[in-house]
Amino acid sequence: MTMKTEPMSESYFYILLCLSKGANHGYGIMRMTEDLSEGTVKIGSGTMYGATSNMMKKGWITEVVSDEPGSEKKRLYSLTELGKEAFKAEIERLKRMIATVTE
Repeated sequence: MTMKTEPMSESYFYILLCLSKGANHGYGIMRMTEDLSEGTVKIGSGTMYGATSNMMKKGWITEVVSDEPGSEKKRLYSLTELGKEAFKAEIERLKRMIATVTE
C-alpha cells in the first residue's frame, strides 16, 4: 500500500533524493541538489536546516555519526524507512500527475 502524504516542497523532495543516495551533511545536500537539478534548484542554509529539522520530527530522516576523522562537527543525515516510503509516495504522486498530462 502506498503511503498517503501531502505534496512535498521542491526542497523536501531534493533533500530526500540526495539522502536516497546515502548519508550526507547539509552542505553536501545543498551542493548535490544544485548538481542534480542542473542549477535550477538551490537550497539555502536556512531552508536546509529548517527542512531537516521538520523531517527529523516526521521521522523521515535521522542524524548519524560520521566515521570520517575530523568530521565530528558535521551533522550527517540519513534516510529512514519512513522517509523512503514518503519519498516513494511523492514519486508515485508525481508520476500520476504527469500521466494525466501525457494521456
